[in-house]
Amino acid sequence: MIFMFKFFRKKPRVYSKIENHIFGIITELLKVGSTDINCDELGGKYYLSNEEQHFKVTILGNDNVIRLTNTRDSVAEKYDKIFVEDVLRAVKEEKHRRMEVVYDSITNSIEKMAERLHNTLIESNSTVNQQEQEDQIVRLLETKHVKNKKVNY
Repeated sequence: MIFMFKFFRKKPRVYSKIENHIFGIITELLKVGSTDINCDELGGKYYLSNEEQHFKVTILGNDNVIRLTNTRDSVAEKYDKIFVEDVLRAVKEEKHRRMEVVYDSITNSIEKMAERLHNTLIESNSTVNQQEQEDQIVRLLETKHVKNKKVNY
């Protein structure tokens, strides 16, 4: 039974030399934080741009075309669908990772703001409660003082 599952398991695809280089270029660009990732998910188009390295990549997922452009060269080729899907998976994973970093940062900022507001409110209520307690003590003392005056007459 185990043999049967091994038989049906999908073997990893071996990329051609060109595909290896293309995949390497894209993954190296994705490692750099200054690489912008933009997309038109409905159209299946993804754009990578790194101004520092003068590099642009356009991935047309629906057509299985990848275009690489730098200051000297520009090439657009149609590739195997599985290869383009692997490239898109890497791009989407990095885009998702970056979105999580931004989301975590926003969440952290909101948590800090909420904590600060909460602590401010606690301090404010504490001050108000202290003032109310002091006012009650003063009123108590005043009423005792008034009662004591009445007894003296």
